[in-house]
This record gives sequence, C-alpha cells and structure tokens, in this order.
Amino acid sequence: MIKVVGVRFRTAGKIYYFDPKDIELKAADHVIVETARGVEYGTVMVGPKQVTDDEVVQPLKPVIRKATEEDDSIEAKNREKERQAYAICLEKIKKHELEMKLVDAEYTFDNNKLLFYFTADGRIDFRELVKDLASVFRTRIELRQIGVRDETKILGGIGICGRQLCCHTFLSEFAPVSIKMAKEQNLSLNPTKISGVCGRLMCCLKNEEETYEYLNSRLPGVGDRVTTQDGLRGEVQSVNVLRQLVKVVVEMGDEKEIREYQASELKFKPRRRKDTQKLTKEEMKELAALEDRGAGSKLNDNE
Repeated sequence: MIKVVGVRFRTAGKIYYFDPKDIELKAADHVIVETARGVEYGTVMVGPKQVTDDEVVQPLKPVIRKATEEDDSIEAKNREKERQAYAICLEKIKKHELEMKLVDAEYTFDNNKLLFYFTADGRIDFRELVKDLASVFRTRIELRQIGVRDETKILGGIGICGRQLCCHTFLSEFAPVSIKMAKEQNLSLNPTKISGVCGRLMCCLKNEEETYEYLNSRLPGVGDRVTTQDGLRGEVQSVNVLRQLVKVVVEMGDEKEIREYQASELKFKPRRRKDTQKLTKEEMKELAALEDRGAGSKLNDNE
C-alpha cells in the first residue's frame, strides 16, 4: 500500500496522485507539485489515503510544499497574465491568417511553459506562430489542438436542463456515449434534442443508462402479446418505463378495450426489444457524427 493525496489542477479536471511525504494535508488545501509539465499549483481533492500499488503511476512524484500566501499571489498573477497572453495570441493568429479558434491560455506555475489550447477542423501549420509567440513571451510555447468536448469543458455554459454543464462542474473524464443509450431511454432521435452544447451526444445519456436497461428488461415490448393476471390476452400498446406501467389492448369477446397494468401483473416472454424507429440515411449519418467514438479528454497530461 502507498500513501497518496489526490490533486486537481483545473476545474473538473482529472485527479492525480502525489506522495504527500510528511506534509500534513487535507482536502481543499493548495499545494505546489512537480509534474511532467513542470512545477504546478493544484488543489487537494482527496486527502491522504492508502492505495494499492497498481492504482499509482510510477514513479510517484512528491508534493513539494503546501502553498503559501506568496504562492497564492503568484498564481493570481499568472491568471492575469494568461488573459493578456490570450489577447496577444488572438492578434498573432489573425496576423498569420490561421483558421483556428483559440480556446484558452495557461501558464505553468513557474512560468516555464505557456500553453495555448485551440480547435480547428484539420491540421494547422502553426510553426511560424510559435516562433512569433516565443519572441514575445520569452518562454517555452506549446500549442495544443483539442476537441469540441474539451473546448466546452474549458469554457463552460448552461445545458438544456438549465444547470451548468456537467463537464465543467464535476465530470472529470468523458465517458463514451452511443445512440443505443438514447434508444434505450425512448428518446427522440432528433439530433438537435439529444446533442449537447458541444454538438456531441449529451453526456447525461450515460448517467441513467444502467437504470433504463434494468427497467426495460422487466417490461414487454410494444406489440408483444401478454396475458393479464385475470386471464385476458392482449397486445401491448405502450409502456411507461419509469412507472413500470403497461397499456394493453385486451380482447373482451368480440370487443377490444385498453387497460393499464403494472408490469408485474402481466405474463410475457422476455425478448430483445424491437427498434421501431425508422430513420433516413441522412438522419443516421448525422446521428453517427454525434456519437462519441474517440478517446477521452486531451487535457489530462499532468502525470
């Protein structure tokens, strides 16, 4: 077992483990640590605890010190310098006529490196831009191309639910999201209704996937033949997944009547649910573009 503390470097960013040494630390403390990018200022999110060796990426780097008031002041100045660097970089991008969208600027705590995050449709030759920026800032410059989900995570915003975006507030890593999840939850497959601010499938589709899979496994499909507890047979007209209610068109002699039953009151043969939604090739192509197929965030590189 190894003693570690979990440190985060940006809002809703990934948590990395460091060796606390003999420093007394608790959650919410600010610390100075050494990372692959250089010396960084972070926040303790997970207090000292014991973890197994396979949970740690070796070599485990130590916490240099608990942040002092002077360190806090330096960090605040760095945030101000980042705003200035952002404005200067925008001017340089315009000067070099590059088709890229600048998202954020970030200094390492020791000012040894200045990173610029941007989005673009394809590959960008920014070698001349880097030389220009290096002559202005007199430090190491790194331009990093990120995806639209990472861009949204950095900038934040308000989702269709009226709350701040999950990725900007608490979602530290992106989980793969698929069209199957939307189908499982009986959502409209209209791309405008199931895509988030970033233009990809909404991350929250993943949150209730397991619940819907379980609830759907206890229900018959629309069109299935069922038998009620009073011996009547009928065809399922509709289902309410969350309430576990089923509307059945029951046969009453020569007449038919719609009745509602709890799923537990019906006998039916469980089988894979039918996909009754018919989509055009254009709709399927658009939905496929929304599906998240790739790796996670490109921002997690502090180990």
